Amino acid sequence: MRIFVAGATGVIGRRLIPLLVRDGHVVVGSTRSAEKTASIAQMGASPVVVDVFDRVALTNAVRAAAPEVVIHQLTDLPDQLDSGALAEALPRNARIRIEGTRNLVDAALASGATRLIAQSIAFVYAPGPEPHREEDPLAPAEGEWASTIAGVVALEQAVTQTNGLVGLVLRYGQLYGPGTWTQTPPDRMPLHVDAAAEAARLAVTRGAPGIYNVAEADGALTIDKVQRELGFDPSFRTT
Repeated sequence: MRIFVAGATGVIGRRLIPLLVRDGHVVVGSTRSAEKTASIAQMGASPVVVDVFDRVALTNAVRAAAPEVVIHQLTDLPDQLDSGALAEALPRNARIRIEGTRNLVDAALASGATRLIAQSIAFVYAPGPEPHREEDPLAPAEGEWASTIAGVVALEQAVTQTNGLVGLVLRYGQLYGPGTWTQTPPDRMPLHVDAAAEAARLAVTRGAPGIYNVAEADGALTIDKVQRELGFDPSFRTT
């Protein structure tokens, strides 16, 4: 299968591409930085340099890849957990979820892709009884989280409500492991980066369109849907 991975050198993209290549897929991975193309090639994918905010260039890049599946792993977050840097990054990250996702959805449609998998986050549910199910409401877009919630809503709607695409949204818990902000599981909704990548790999060929909670079962989220429909195992590790 031909797959276009947007955000190939991100925390999850770096763990995902080798899994896709191992499965025998033909993978094209995008990056904004020409300096990172070598690392994409080393993982066994074909690199392409493109900015998700350049609609024309993005459409041309995805069309050239001719994918059957597009995977959205784009973020704009600091490499290290720093409150000041994170506060500055959140509006940029929301822009990727809103404007970048719309551009990627349109590029996927223009290329003839039929399946789109996108990462979202699971720690934005409104306060209420736990464990949270996928149908539970999200927190209102207000206060310091306003841009984040608005971005999540826009991304999820674009992915799951676009005619012509089978759209799956993976609501990831709080990541830990190689390349993330911490090597130890967070107190709530922990998710190892390898398991996050594995969920995206599974979604290439499994699962009905819709939203899936993806995390370890700690009582905060229900993960029965992703386990049942995708065969997800939160204990998955690449080594």
